[in-house]
Amino acid sequence: MSIVIHHNPGCGTSRNVLEIIRAFAEEPVVVEYLETGWTRPQLQALFAAADLTPRAALRVTKSPAEELGLTDPSVSDEAILDAMLKHPVLVNRPIVCTPKGVALCRPSEAVFALLDVASGTRYTKEDGEVIVAP
Repeated sequence: MSIVIHHNPGCGTSRNVLEIIRAFAEEPVVVEYLETGWTRPQLQALFAAADLTPRAALRVTKSPAEELGLTDPSVSDEAILDAMLKHPVLVNRPIVCTPKGVALCRPSEAVFALLDVASGTRYTKEDGEVIVAP
């Protein structure tokens, strides 16, 4: 299985995760989900594999989540999922799939758990911050 990243090139965290994968693994399959959109089965499978609920995967900042009323605790996961299908930006990113598992990689160093990277390995992100693999 190759590595897949559900990526938004406009997101610094997503860009950093993509470059970490390239530096320590292989060239991943890059899915620019803002262009391709999502399907219900795709999101359900990703969320199940990552042990996420739609609410846990909901991007609240820099998205229309609040104006759509999705941050209200009474909104169901099904309603959030429906909104994610209409507005792909509502899905937090990046979601990475590797043979080691699936995870929402925020912060970017969370991707280390999905790669074969030695503990203590250092990486410098695009903003100059140095992160270290646990």
